[in-house]
Amino acid sequence: MATDVTELYHRYASQNRLDNDALDHMRRMTRLVNSAEESKALNRRKGPMIIVAAAGMLTGGRARYHLIAFAPAPRNAILLSGYRAGGTRGAVLASGAKSVRIYGQDVSVNAEVVSLGIASAHADSDLILAWLDAAPRQPRAKFLVHGEPEASGTLRKRIERELHWQARVPEYRDAVDLRYKLPA
Repeated sequence: MATDVTELYHRYASQNRLDNDALDHMRRMTRLVNSAEESKALNRRKGPMIIVAAAGMLTGGRARYHLIAFAPAPRNAILLSGYRAGGTRGAVLASGAKSVRIYGQDVSVNAEVVSLGIASAHADSDLILAWLDAAPRQPRAKFLVHGEPEASGTLRKRIERELHWQARVPEYRDAVDLRYKLPA
């Protein structure tokens, strides 16, 4: 996923917050790893490592194995990009935790942990409102299902106030019938 996102940053350079110098620097400083075998080979490397985890929450994917391999060594750095929901491994690391639990084992974190907030794939509320406003017509229903409850509630209020659309933040276990009904 990180490789795909890196390619998207380059392909759509005019639509993200990174300027050309930052994009060129990112291209020069990274080695993109595509296969599971390439990823496993990284864990066998010796010497200082910087782990860039595009999935900043670290709840899945190969990054967990990289943490097991490299987080204990103080010569390493873990660069967390983007948003991290509370309670996830990424948020725990960003808060300065000295260990994380992976596969039922506590892994020591002696590596330097750095958060890079500008490389987030998450849109902010202004971008979401601009995207919604550009829709050719108002969607039948608007559900905000991603994000912290307080932020989702604030965005719902902005949608209602600025676009004059009703929006909903579903509660846990709410159910909605999304089947399309043809006009009679």
